[in-house]
Amino acid sequence: MLLKRVVTCLCCYGISYVVQAQEQPAYKNASLAVEVRVKDLLGRMSVEEKAGQLNQLSGGAFTGPALNEAGQQTKIQWVKEGKVGSMLNVIGVAETRAIQQIAVEQSRWGIPLLFGLDVIHGYKTIFPIPLAEACSFNLAQVQQNATVAAAEAAAAGIHWTFAPMCDISNDPRWGRVMEGIGEDPWYGALLSAARVKGFQGNLDEQHILACVKHFAGYGAVEAGREYNNTDMSRVALWNKYLPPYQAAVEAGAATVMNGFNVFEGVPVSASKYLVTDVLKSKWGFKGFLVSDWNSFGEMVQWGYAADGQDAVVKAINAGSMMDMESKINITYIPTLLKQGKITQQQLDDAVGRVLAVKFRLGLFEQPYKYNSTEREQRLIFSAAHRAEALKAARASVVLLKNNQQSLPLRKTGQQLAVIGHYANSKEDLFDFWAAMGESKNAVTLLDGMQQKWGSKAITYAAGYSADGNTTDALVQEAVAAARKADVLVVNVGITGKLAGEDRAVANPVIPEGQLRLLKALRATGKPLIAVVSAGRPLVLTALEPLADAIVYAWILGTETGNALADVLSGDYNPAGKTVMSFPVAVGQIPVYYNHTNTGRPLPTDDQGNWFSRYRDIPNEPLYPFGYGLSYTSFAYSNLSLQDTLPAKGKPVQVRVTVTNTGTRDGEEVVQLYIRDHSAGIVRPVKELKGFQKVLLKKGESRQLHFTLTEEDLSYYDANGDKQIEPGRFSVFVGGNSKEVLEAQFRKVE
Repeated sequence: MLLKRVVTCLCCYGISYVVQAQEQPAYKNASLAVEVRVKDLLGRMSVEEKAGQLNQLSGGAFTGPALNEAGQQTKIQWVKEGKVGSMLNVIGVAETRAIQQIAVEQSRWGIPLLFGLDVIHGYKTIFPIPLAEACSFNLAQVQQNATVAAAEAAAAGIHWTFAPMCDISNDPRWGRVMEGIGEDPWYGALLSAARVKGFQGNLDEQHILACVKHFAGYGAVEAGREYNNTDMSRVALWNKYLPPYQAAVEAGAATVMNGFNVFEGVPVSASKYLVTDVLKSKWGFKGFLVSDWNSFGEMVQWGYAADGQDAVVKAINAGSMMDMESKINITYIPTLLKQGKITQQQLDDAVGRVLAVKFRLGLFEQPYKYNSTEREQRLIFSAAHRAEALKAARASVVLLKNNQQSLPLRKTGQQLAVIGHYANSKEDLFDFWAAMGESKNAVTLLDGMQQKWGSKAITYAAGYSADGNTTDALVQEAVAAARKADVLVVNVGITGKLAGEDRAVANPVIPEGQLRLLKALRATGKPLIAVVSAGRPLVLTALEPLADAIVYAWILGTETGNALADVLSGDYNPAGKTVMSFPVAVGQIPVYYNHTNTGRPLPTDDQGNWFSRYRDIPNEPLYPFGYGLSYTSFAYSNLSLQDTLPAKGKPVQVRVTVTNTGTRDGEEVVQLYIRDHSAGIVRPVKELKGFQKVLLKKGESRQLHFTLTEEDLSYYDANGDKQIEPGRFSVFVGGNSKEVLEAQFRKVE
């Protein structure tokens, strides 16, 4: 459409002329609604260009000599032709700007790219793994951690992170529990929403798009083995697995990622029930979906699709959208549209959602808004960010055992032996998902303790090698160091290299070599403090009798050593609580607190026959959900309900008194659980429905108040509809899921 404009600047000469200028396309008009701009751009694009928006490629270096590499040249040509909508693993202002410039200035419509990266728990400043930070029960801190990670990633030209992982899992054999939320769906929902809010903020240039993954049910992989089969009922799906995903979507997550698993025998990328019926229709999700790496193409390996073309048909017909790396969307969509196997409406809906996100990010107006060299230099790995990482790391530590107040350690007048390869190994501190973090910048346990106590007070011995095994010489060296010390601090566990994707282990246990070392050290008679490093709960049954105290350090990131030194010295009083149960034995897995009762529950006295039980180990975990000690102690009393027969629609008011009975100020995570004793489906023996993290001075008592609404008492049926029924309920309040006070009420019609 042409716009006529009359120019009369030469009127004094009696001359006038008409200039014809091209009207600005509607999609470039920032004053128009996003929906209008999307519709206009869709009307201009070819089918091949639309398919390109649903094609995500992994990148690499695009400046310097790499520009001339054959593979990169092909990718660049595709970008010029509008055949790429997003790239992952293109990192840094220089690289992202270089390829964005090609997309914006050399493609037909100048559609900007989205740059994605797995920013799981930090970009350059590495925070505790998500499973560890969940143990803080501090949602504000969790959100702040994601905010810092987003700021650093955005400063490096990244628009999009493939996080948070919202998968509930009960299986510590699965390597990806480290990036998750634990075993509780109610708390997991709160964590997922907090992370989305932290990553996205108001989607300015210091925040990035969140991606809810792995939709849905991936945490239930059989035997904890990566990429394995999943099988669950719709009742389990709705009540246990979906709540965190839903909370993340309701928090405004812009994108969702398909999982690698199946649901009801169908790869989830092709599950119309999950993608269209649940995510789009029931939850009203307006963003777009991206596959996990090649998960569209892997439908062929699953035996669900005959070939790549068939996989695209099944993915698009289910409502899935962007394809990560298998390149089958760009290859087959034009042909499939001509054949009528996918529709124009399906294609335009998928592409329109991708374009809408790019418009909302403001990339059409400011394609280089994330490409600030000044921000990149100023924000990444700043002192302020490291301070936040230290706060997060301290709060993530869980004290599992502390016999005879073995901790905290005195800061003067003691000689300490720090023992363990991991205590002095920076590279073992980081996991698979450490983004651009450099282990050389991390603080080890030995570093932190030497800083806190002084190097003269510390003797170090490796004790075992990088693989967890030991030798006579290593044990003898460690014992010699122990004999010179007053207290032994022994760092055991498994390397961070075994945490993350494709890091499943069949035996999540303390390695035999480390146990051999621990037994030799125990024989010295010196107090032994075990600091356990791992990206998952380990079976600690063999360790428990060998240590006077057990500090669970998880994988704490950049500030590991400083955080642990603060905890061991008492400069920080630990308050972390477990978010996954710790098994007694590998054969007990999966073990979790919110199980159902069965028809033959084991009596509390464990007497008699014909009950649901193990004959060789307890039914209960070694450490239950919500468990964690402090350097002080807490007592619970006076649990009361305002009304034990509340009217319909009226909330239940719960009160309890918590007292700090120890000699130090400390924080306690006060937890509230419920049980529905009779319902339309069998309900768990306990379900977390509230918590408060409170700081109590020594000797202080405080009455806490909780409100239970009908929403808290409800559950989902197999159709995903909320059900609220009358009946008897129990309320439990305590410092973990096992040690609780109990009261009851009855809900009436």
